[in-house]
Amino acid sequence: MLNDPSTRTRDMHVLDMAGHLIRRLHQHSTSTFGERTQAAGFDLTPVQFAALDAIHAHPGTDQARVAELIGYDRATMGGVIDRMVKKGWVRRVVSQEDRRARELSLTAKGDNVRLTALPTVELLQQEILKPLNPADQATLMSLIRQIVVPNDSTQAN
Repeated sequence: MLNDPSTRTRDMHVLDMAGHLIRRLHQHSTSTFGERTQAAGFDLTPVQFAALDAIHAHPGTDQARVAELIGYDRATMGGVIDRMVKKGWVRRVVSQEDRRARELSLTAKGDNVRLTALPTVELLQQEILKPLNPADQATLMSLIRQIVVPNDSTQAN
């Protein structure tokens, strides 16, 4: 059975499926992010960096909106924000308009982490796409946006 060509072809088909390849690309991206940021001296995950960037762009927003902005689930975002508060990167205060909501803003330390990590994060983006020539990189990014943006809940807001 293992040497049956029809079985091998069927088994190998999954390796060419979009979902599988996207998952592999995500693994590569996450691994590259971790390696490069750690080597640069940052204790920072891709989600934390995205959250820092979203809070910087939308100061005073709540964690549900941050989750929405970066395409992350709300339940897990709470833990991400908790860790960033403990690190002293994010300030969380009760909203004056809605006592149930918590407004987020970057501390000076959090903004410094975002700013100092930004060049490393920008360089590792280039590394992730390095196998492609510049025209193919632009094409890939355009194609990814065509898939992601119409499915992005933040576009409706």
